[in-house]
Amino acid sequence: MTSAIRTPVKLLDLEAQYQPLRAEILAAITRVCDSQRFILGPEVDALERELAAQLGVTEAIAVSSGTDALLVALMALGIGDGDEVMTTPFSFFATAGCIARVGATPKFVDIDPVTFNIDPAGISEAITPRTRAIMPVHLYGLCADMDPLVEIARDKGIAIIEDAAQAIGATYKSQPAGSFGAVGCFSFFPSKNLGAFGEGGLVTTSDPALATEIRLLRNHGAEPKYFHKRIGGNFRLDALQAAVLRVKLPHLPRWTSMRQRNAERYRTLFESAGLTDRITLPTTPPNRGHIFNQYVIRVAERGHVRRVLDDRGIGSEIYYPVPFHLQECFASLGYRRGDFPHAEAAADSVLALPIYPELTLEQQTAVVTALADALRA
Repeated sequence: MTSAIRTPVKLLDLEAQYQPLRAEILAAITRVCDSQRFILGPEVDALERELAAQLGVTEAIAVSSGTDALLVALMALGIGDGDEVMTTPFSFFATAGCIARVGATPKFVDIDPVTFNIDPAGISEAITPRTRAIMPVHLYGLCADMDPLVEIARDKGIAIIEDAAQAIGATYKSQPAGSFGAVGCFSFFPSKNLGAFGEGGLVTTSDPALATEIRLLRNHGAEPKYFHKRIGGNFRLDALQAAVLRVKLPHLPRWTSMRQRNAERYRTLFESAGLTDRITLPTTPPNRGHIFNQYVIRVAERGHVRRVLDDRGIGSEIYYPVPFHLQECFASLGYRRGDFPHAEAAADSVLALPIYPELTLEQQTAVVTALADALRA
């Protein structure tokens, strides 16, 4: 491996995915335009059926974003003022933000430092009589440790809301993410493994009554039109987004395999470069299928490494630099630095590298070479 390589690499190259599907996607968009049915309708119905079959659930309800998926799930379960929801302090903001938006209190439990997901060992002692749900996050595309979480929820009589925004296609003991809890919540933000051409999301469940409630709430609680049983919201998915997602969905298993291949190739390249004593590579525990929505390493010299990568034209990102308990908007919860040391250590050291399916060996070699040069400097 030589430091002479200077190959720019984007963190995410959406055009590489789009071009082979361009004609089919444009045809799908034209089909919706010709129908002039833009809100819900047959495209959304078809997408819901196709996703339910792929995700191993009986009900899939398409919504306007991954954030709204979490929000409507909390609303449908009747979680609100005075309630607590157990969750991780280390995730995208929507996880905790949606809990607060319904008037409930996010109660944080530290993460497992290897998987970055919530540590079940800390949940039982943190549960109080006000606890109504556990919201595990399948961060970066790796499922949380679901067996103990399901057992805790069953014993305590509380719900599990899976934040699977980054985990479509991930598995735990061969069972798909989003099929363990009362509900699963997914995002179709363009950067996700299955990305729309804008915002989109999904709620999954195998409870018909809960599905009915979610469908009601996503359309202002109206049934029939203009007669409102509940106060819901406008959480509807556009038909144009559904049409795009239907074109992409059959390719998802192949794209997942390509991401997994790239992750293994990174491991080989990092080992060959002798870097595994300077960085921590992602670990996939047994019986879990990691889909690598992000490929996240840990590196002590992160600021310096990012500057070198940026100088070489290589994309990287920090997911996420500030844990929830240290965010200004949650200061009233009373947490302090040091309360969740594993989450804080992760926030200080994680670095995401390019992992999209179309990434080439040459591009990955350039990433590893630049990182090696940074660490040798």
